[in-house]
Amino acid sequence: MLRRPIIQVLRQFIRQESESATSMILERSLNRIQLLGRVGQDPVMRQVEGKNPVTIFSLATNEMWRSGESEVFQAGDVTQKTTWHRISVFRPGLRDVAYQYVKKGARIYVEGKIDYGEYTDKNNVRRQATTIIADNIIFLSDHVKEKV
Repeated sequence: MLRRPIIQVLRQFIRQESESATSMILERSLNRIQLLGRVGQDPVMRQVEGKNPVTIFSLATNEMWRSGESEVFQAGDVTQKTTWHRISVFRPGLRDVAYQYVKKGARIYVEGKIDYGEYTDKNNVRRQATTIIADNIIFLSDHVKEKV
């Protein structure tokens, strides 16, 4: 279902590039990411030196696979890996909604782009950081219910 629109978009990009007769060649590219997972912490809002505020939270995604060779399902055959993502929301309306309504344990869907950057930590050491810049969030559930 998703292949057709993506193929149409790519064909449009290719067509536009081939029709363009400029001295400078500009390539189009795509940086999109889609994540579905659970929020790991309540969001925080930060503002650094007069720059636009940002809402930040973590999102866990899980990957599961069968580790056994057996045709019959047995407990312990499933292995799971959790990956944590740092989500940053800069868009003013979405930033405020995320700060107010995203809560630890909530299941959400995030669309955005991936960004690689650097920062200097407290010990003056340069570190690399990978961040997802969210431009859409869909709320799928309330908090995880505690089992009684």
